[in-house]
Amino acid sequence: MILLLGGSGYIGSSFASALRLRGIPFAAPSRREADYTRFSTLHSLLKSTHAEFIINAAGYTGRPNVDACELDKASTLLGNTVFPVTVAAACESAGVPWAHVSSGCVYTGAKVLSGGLEKIEPDLTAPHLRPILRDASHRVHGWVESDPPNFSFRSPPCSFYSGSKALAEEALAQFENVFIWRLRIPFDEYDNDRNYLSKIQRYPKVYDNFNSLSHRRDFVNACLDLWSRRASFGIYNVTNPGYISTREVVALIENILKPQRRFEFWNSDDEFYRFAAKTPRSNCILDTSKLLAAGVQMRPVSEALDDALRRWNTGDSGGRNGAFPATSVVTHS
Repeated sequence: MILLLGGSGYIGSSFASALRLRGIPFAAPSRREADYTRFSTLHSLLKSTHAEFIINAAGYTGRPNVDACELDKASTLLGNTVFPVTVAAACESAGVPWAHVSSGCVYTGAKVLSGGLEKIEPDLTAPHLRPILRDASHRVHGWVESDPPNFSFRSPPCSFYSGSKALAEEALAQFENVFIWRLRIPFDEYDNDRNYLSKIQRYPKVYDNFNSLSHRRDFVNACLDLWSRRASFGIYNVTNPGYISTREVVALIENILKPQRRFEFWNSDDEFYRFAAKTPRSNCILDTSKLLAAGVQMRPVSEALDDALRRWNTGDSGGRNGAFPATSVVTHS
């Protein structure tokens, strides 16, 4: 039996679907049924369900985006930092292994080879990097799991959301028998306000950058494969291999969906942050070598994007609400 927390959220609902397809018994209680944010309640749930594994897909992202976390820092810390530590303590006490859905947004930029040396480039929009990112991807190295976050409270500036996620990872390092699965900008073929492809199509202007991405179903299946294979516990970057620019994604949308609108881009970071964003955004590239070494392979990001757009469905297949109070949003963005 697997205990799934945050099962009604955007990522949690995909875990629920995958578990059903695999025929794996699971329970996904809502907080109305049992307030599992309380240690005593969660500990009792572990005992009563005889859970052999927990998946925590709950967290606080804010609506409509992470800017909202700047206005509700208490809920952000409770959902993204305090709650995962509560889960860790309950699981350690009950002797139950578990997994926490984290985020790749604890990084910014990538590492780029220049003159035989690897240099950290925090801003992938820098003009001198464009031709390298476009034509020399072999020189671009993503962040590996052992790299300390560089978009966090300890390495500012960062968004409060990213800081809270990095702080949770730091706190969980003291616990054993836990997976930390890093999600990065989820998307799939189903129109949803948490879907990266939906967001791009609805933005009045688009912000161009380079990023790793996670196809929602691919992410969930890769995570479950790690558990079923009894891979070593620890942090895993769970993204579709490779990276892509927003302009490339827009080109795919135009070629495949042929929307009526004409896409416009922000002219610069200054313009974007002056008119469209209140807090810094993470744009980064993650390395997935550790995932592959564990025997888990995901489709290249370009293939996953192409497939999602060719299967584009305006029906909503993902949960829009999470499992925390009405003042919170417990889905991952």
